[in-house]
Amino acid sequence: MERTTVDALLKGIPSFPSFDKMASVFAYESSEVDWCEDNYKHSENVVEYFNTMSSFIFFVISPIMLYLLHPYAKERNLAVHLVWIMMVFVGIFSIYFHMTLSFMGQMLDELSILWVLAVGYSLWFPRRHFPSFIKDRRSFAHMVLVITVISTLSSFVKPTANAYALNCFAIHIVYSLFVQLRSCTDERVLRLAWSSVGLWVLAISCWLSDRFGCSFWQKLNFCYLHGIWHILIVIATAYASTLIAYMDASLEIPHSLPDLQYWPRNNWPIGLPYIVLKGTARTRKRC
Repeated sequence: MERTTVDALLKGIPSFPSFDKMASVFAYESSEVDWCEDNYKHSENVVEYFNTMSSFIFFVISPIMLYLLHPYAKERNLAVHLVWIMMVFVGIFSIYFHMTLSFMGQMLDELSILWVLAVGYSLWFPRRHFPSFIKDRRSFAHMVLVITVISTLSSFVKPTANAYALNCFAIHIVYSLFVQLRSCTDERVLRLAWSSVGLWVLAISCWLSDRFGCSFWQKLNFCYLHGIWHILIVIATAYASTLIAYMDASLEIPHSLPDLQYWPRNNWPIGLPYIVLKGTARTRKRC
């Protein structure tokens, strides 16, 4: 066979990514995202030291919330624990991302957040708001799984796709929660809701300020707002997930008499909220 014929045949065979190209996505600073904190300021092996260290907050809050929400999860569905188990992975990938600022670190960090939202969405989205063609929660969870897998695969082709998926999940969750709270008169639930919103606003303000106001914070020599975002968003997630879980318990297992309390002391002005189940007698839902 002539060489020109062989070359023509080889051109029709799809080429595989080279090892160097595949390795480049793991390389330090291969991500286009670079936060305000000075790179390599405290360690020659860690790109963003404070952003990396602040991510360890995930390993502090997650086990506490797993323990506090276990009675509710045991009564409702043990899959509830997946939310905070996934939050541990968010912490792992956040550490990896900020330590390296690699493209793969960025993708794993963002996608782990997407999967946390997807798990919570599958578990807690109210049945009465299901699409008409969905008959039960298992089918709804399968639909969410398919959408999340497609979004995950699409993110590696077009990374911005992940942001759209995150926003769609988050906005729909907030909307459905707002609809439920409109008819709620329980002051403790409303206080938890406002606390969740306040923490989220503070967290997102830190994120936005670090992302778009870096020059201002550099003049003040205070470039740690993204690290503060890590701390605030974990606490905000603890508040919001407990609020959503309480609303779910009031709808799905009202006979367990769900109630809100705070750890470590219920009478302290600050703490981590959780659900206690006070009984088994049937009761009317308040929210």
